[in-house]
Amino acid sequence: MTTNRKLTYNELKARSHTIESLEKLHRLPVNAVIENVRSLLNVGAIFRTADALRIEKLFLSGYTGKPPRREIEKAALGAVESVSWEGSESSKEAIGILKGIDMPVIALEQTESSIDFEEFKYPYPCAIVLGNEYDGILQETLDICDHCVHIPMLGIKQSLNVSTAFGVLGYEMLKQYRSRQGLD
Repeated sequence: MTTNRKLTYNELKARSHTIESLEKLHRLPVNAVIENVRSLLNVGAIFRTADALRIEKLFLSGYTGKPPRREIEKAALGAVESVSWEGSESSKEAIGILKGIDMPVIALEQTESSIDFEEFKYPYPCAIVLGNEYDGILQETLDICDHCVHIPMLGIKQSLNVSTAFGVLGYEMLKQYRSRQGLD
């Protein structure tokens, strides 16, 4: 019979990478544009998930909070140090950088033509865009994205928290990438 003894903090820490060892590892070829996210705790949670997924880079655009901020650090638990990021005036600016290197850009938003996030076949490398907690992604940003995907909502609420949605989408992207690379 298998035991389910919880690992201690020290055991987990021993299994973890260091900042130095991360620099030598392959990253998930995904960038994320975070547009006008007002909650610094959401930004910190996005950093933490970005570290867990080992994505390439975060673009913090518009009025999205940027490190160093105590609230971001509190939720990120050190992930600000392990995730590459840069600020941009707007999502349009960040997307321009990504499209300048021929990177497809995928919005996570409910639109008339969005595709279920699990049915979409993600091109790698690629970028995803996540929007404001209340208003979502700006229409002007959607207009310059290549594709839109959505997470089906089966209850009474129309959306997930932005940091939760990032985790759901990010792990689907990781699953598809690993499957295509034969890493499963």
